[in-house]
Amino acid sequence: MMELICGVMFMIPLVYMGASFWVSQLVFFLLSFKFILRVNFTELHSFLSYYFSADLLSYFMILLSLWICSLMVLASEHIYKTGFYSNLFVFMIGVLLLSLVITFSSMNMFIFYLFFEVSLIPTLLLIIGWGVQPERISAGVYLLFYTMLFSLPMMMALFYMYKIFFTLEFCFLLPVDSFILYLCMNFVFFVKMPMFFIHLWLPKAHVEAPISGSMILAGVMLKLGGYGLMRVMKVCVQVGVKVNVYFIVISLLGGIVVSLMCVRQSDMKMLIAYSSISHMGLVLSGILTFSNLGYWGALVLMLAHGLCSSGLFCLANLVYERTHSRSVYLNKGFINVMPSLTLWWFLLCSSNMAAPPSLNLLGEILLINSLVVYSKGFVGVLFLMAFYSAVYTLFLYSYTQHGGLHSGMYSFSLINVREYQLLFLHWAPLNLLIFKSECLVMWV
Repeated sequence: MMELICGVMFMIPLVYMGASFWVSQLVFFLLSFKFILRVNFTELHSFLSYYFSADLLSYFMILLSLWICSLMVLASEHIYKTGFYSNLFVFMIGVLLLSLVITFSSMNMFIFYLFFEVSLIPTLLLIIGWGVQPERISAGVYLLFYTMLFSLPMMMALFYMYKIFFTLEFCFLLPVDSFILYLCMNFVFFVKMPMFFIHLWLPKAHVEAPISGSMILAGVMLKLGGYGLMRVMKVCVQVGVKVNVYFIVISLLGGIVVSLMCVRQSDMKMLIAYSSISHMGLVLSGILTFSNLGYWGALVLMLAHGLCSSGLFCLANLVYERTHSRSVYLNKGFINVMPSLTLWWFLLCSSNMAAPPSLNLLGEILLINSLVVYSKGFVGVLFLMAFYSAVYTLFLYSYTQHGGLHSGMYSFSLINVREYQLLFLHWAPLNLLIFKSECLVMWV
């Protein structure tokens, strides 16, 4: 594990000292492929070194981080062309990647907590530094203070746990029957997921972020919440079996409300951001059932959502770069001028509504099974969530691709090879991983 961490650390000063933008992106991809070749199909921890290791859960989260960070550089050609602090931009992505790799590979809860917080800083700087609208400052403040406010109780809980167990290694922690400890430990992960009622930072952050910021937020940062819950819930089992049902109900009902809000959105990025809240509500509910099916489905849907949602943000950005509008009502009729891009809209939208053969389908099947086994009363709610997911995805696809062209639209460039490659590298793993899906359920 230290080999990968040292590789990323070595790359960061290299980028800042003047390495080419595209050379940096190549190094990110080389790190990704090198890590892919290190896969170890066992539920045990491997790559042990110092406080770091990786089981299959950590492995897939680190791989997702490497992949999305590589694609972030590929998607940000505009920053390279304008020369707007492009070296500093790639440096920020490198720092973010380093913090994410350490977070996902840490075996010590304090190191996990420390780098969980550190990953917030480069994300904030990406939004404030390379965002476009003046509202990006308030979006950054929302992101910072929502996370910081709820992470302080977790730090106090860590001190308390160290006093009880004399260690913070994940493998030595035991269940503690304390509702206060449950809230302190888990609320920061509920915010990061985000759970309904504490989700308001996410749409603002997505809308004001540049494309790279949206990709890392949707692709990896939301997964920090799910990963943290899976690791920490072993401490909260005794309390969780009593109170988890309330959080499951909030998440599922919130998913329906958010899906209805998606149907009336006119901003493409806002619609995709709200759909993330709906999907992550399902993941949160699956984790809180404490079942194997729930944990398997949560990992599968987190991976699927990371690739699918990031790809949809890329598509929205491709349209925005050409028409300078994110409105669903102004960006119409693209099947007439860019039919090949319509194919990618179709492929990623169909994945977003869990059509086969995408990973989303497998994840939703596992999660729906786990929730129905948990309580038969959730059947109607889950039906509505699946139905409205299809409704807002079809709304997004049909409104943007069909109809007449907007009369105020001027000439613009067609899609180039780099943009096709960007979309393919989102879609291919999303639909090919299902053929090797048994490795996603070996870690529980």
